Amino acid sequence: MRRLSLSQLLIAINVGLLLLAVIWVVTAAVGRLERLSDEQALARVTQAGAGATQAVERLLDETASEARRVAGQPAVERDVAGRDAGDLAPLLERLRSAALLTGCAVVADGALLASAGEPPLDSATGRSLECEASLQRAAGGLLARAVCPVRGTRAAVIATRRLDAASADRLAAQIGSAVALLERDAALRDTEDPRYDLRWRALASDAPSARRIDASGVYLFEAPLRSPSGEILGLVETSLATTSIVASRRDLVVSLVAISATVIALLVALSVLVARWLARPLETLSHAAARIGEGDLTTPIPRAPGLEAGTLAASMEEMRGRLLQVTAEVERRQLEAEAVLSGIAEGVFAVDRERRIRYLNPQAAALLGVARDEALGRFCGDVLNPRGPGGARPCETNCPIVHARFGGQARAVEHLSLPDGRRRTIAITSASSEPREPGGDGETPGRSRQVQVIRDETDVEASRRLRDVVLANISHEFKTPLTAQLASIELLREKLAGIDAAEAEMLVTSMQRGTLRLTQLIDNLLESVRLESGQSSIRRRPLALDEVVEDAVELTAPLIAQRRQTLAIDLPYPLPPLTGDAGRLTQVLVNLLANANKFSPEGSSIRIGGSVGDAEVTVWVEDEGPGLRAATAASLFERFVRAPASGDDGEPEQGGMGLGLSIVRSIVDRHGGRVEVRAGERTARETRMCVILPRANPKEHDGA
Repeated sequence: MRRLSLSQLLIAINVGLLLLAVIWVVTAAVGRLERLSDEQALARVTQAGAGATQAVERLLDETASEARRVAGQPAVERDVAGRDAGDLAPLLERLRSAALLTGCAVVADGALLASAGEPPLDSATGRSLECEASLQRAAGGLLARAVCPVRGTRAAVIATRRLDAASADRLAAQIGSAVALLERDAALRDTEDPRYDLRWRALASDAPSARRIDASGVYLFEAPLRSPSGEILGLVETSLATTSIVASRRDLVVSLVAISATVIALLVALSVLVARWLARPLETLSHAAARIGEGDLTTPIPRAPGLEAGTLAASMEEMRGRLLQVTAEVERRQLEAEAVLSGIAEGVFAVDRERRIRYLNPQAAALLGVARDEALGRFCGDVLNPRGPGGARPCETNCPIVHARFGGQARAVEHLSLPDGRRRTIAITSASSEPREPGGDGETPGRSRQVQVIRDETDVEASRRLRDVVLANISHEFKTPLTAQLASIELLREKLAGIDAAEAEMLVTSMQRGTLRLTQLIDNLLESVRLESGQSSIRRRPLALDEVVEDAVELTAPLIAQRRQTLAIDLPYPLPPLTGDAGRLTQVLVNLLANANKFSPEGSSIRIGGSVGDAEVTVWVEDEGPGLRAATAASLFERFVRAPASGDDGEPEQGGMGLGLSIVRSIVDRHGGRVEVRAGERTARETRMCVILPRANPKEHDGA
């Protein structure tokens, strides 16, 4: 997200505050205008309603005056006295029309004498000597009724005037507002009418009510109309349309918004000018600070106007000078440290809190077999690639870097797998580069940077490992043959004076067999050590395979004779020439014959045979031992793995070190061949160990 400059931030803050203030003022003003306009409109419609109520009362008074005027006519008095209804009816019609009455009637002794227009609702006249006016409900609306006695008679004039739409229009013309005169039941007939609630409240509370009805778009006033007995007969309703009020209010709001927009524009322009004036020195200082951050310490900081900005500029200039001195000193010390780290023999690397490599000297890069630039920023476990027992990485469980964080220093021996496949043993010493700092429940070492020193101990570790292997194997495997030889020598010494030739030959033969076994063990041990150190090699020279077999048979003849076994040789003729190391192949066959001798029963037969193919030559040694299970045949060629006892014969007393077959496979592999274990052809108990070698190239053989 793009960051705002100081001037932009000041402008945004000022404009935002102005907008908030103006919006708040305009909103409050608009709300106030709305309330005032509503109050004014309700006051107007209430005033109109009061005027309409007074107009209804005046209408009652006018109806009473008209009734009094009719009753005071001499002609009316004469006709009433003479009970001349025929002349009275036309006279009443003329008077009704002139007075705009709905009905006019004369009632004498409770009976209707004559009438004009609408007949009266009833003939009750009362006994008052004065005219009485009242409201009454009539079919279709309200009725103003006045009763005035005729002087000197027992008769009275009843004048009525219907309060209909025409009457309401005349009232509206008088008061300047819409008027409706509603009979009670008619007012409450339509419950869906938006004005129903206000009408019902006025009738229920027996008091005037006013409200704005948004659904009808009017301001409405309702006042109850009562009979002389106090009964509510209907309502006088006045209304004022909201459109005129809203239009006036809209004009005021538009004017207010226009004034506010003008004020905002002026204030925004002023804010922009002020913000730029205030931010210009700070922008200059920020550019100078950016140059310092980028490493430019030679450009001076310009002076800035104003007290605060000037003080800041002076402080930054002083800081620049000090940084220039400190940077020069740091560079000098860094060059010295680089020279020291580049000159020592050990490798040195540093890691951060997440154990990512941040520094690597050339010696460490060469020791780890990586390029320095490729190692920087990577997790140290991925660069060193340590391997513990079983191939597990010790980075999570036994990392010296983690131990050094809590102990201050740690040392460990790691076995590394280099990118080119080589194995390397190093001694790594890890220490924190910062002092221990107090914090929490105890003291916690600084963890931002840790330094490790690594030393190559591959040759030392290999020598130590070879020494341990040789000593362990010699102490274990040489004990039995040496014990047997010692017993034979002691027996020969004790009986040397009187021993016969046959017994002496037997003891010497026993010593010869022991010596042969020791020789075989020594050869295997030496070969195993050479394989372990990677120093074992073969000489590729032309050889005759039958001579190799003959040498191996001659070396193992005493062992075979000891167990009274027979050896049968059946090799194909002629055998093709091979290329390789005759001594190493003789050692292969000696190991195979020794195993056959060891695992075959006494008096059994051992056979040597072979076959010739187009590209390979096979030589095999077959015995009549207990046989091998398929599950164990594949592991026999591993170091220190011996065949388990099987069947009744079990394993011979001298089991061996488990090195012979591993050496056999190693020698054959280096000749480009392979070793296979197969079942014998005659019985399931027979085991055939096959050595398959590639045939020699005729040109190479001839050239040799």
